[in-house]
Amino acid sequence: MTMPPKVTDRAFARLAEINEAAGEAKALRVAVEGGGCSGFQYEIKLDEPTDDDMVLEGQGQKVVVDSVSLPFLADAVIDFTEELIGARFTIENPNATSSCGCGTSFSM
Repeated sequence: MTMPPKVTDRAFARLAEINEAAGEAKALRVAVEGGGCSGFQYEIKLDEPTDDDMVLEGQGQKVVVDSVSLPFLADAVIDFTEELIGARFTIENPNATSSCGCGTSFSM
């Protein structure tokens, strides 16, 4: 049995900051699409939940994953990192066999 992705407290906290600054509460959508330099790529954006989404909740925030992307993100960890090159949401995906240097695309 595969487990749904996990969202770190740091990712939920950053989403709360983004929503507070925007003055509205949106969900963070994490999706997998074909393309990118490694075969698949992540799409991360603010969005509204839909009926076929898995909703992950924490700290009053929502992260959503559509039913098509869910198998690609089984057991993954959605996090937020701040580094010298910038701050961004990241995905640690145990299903990926390789990924590009920027971490936005992967292969299975």
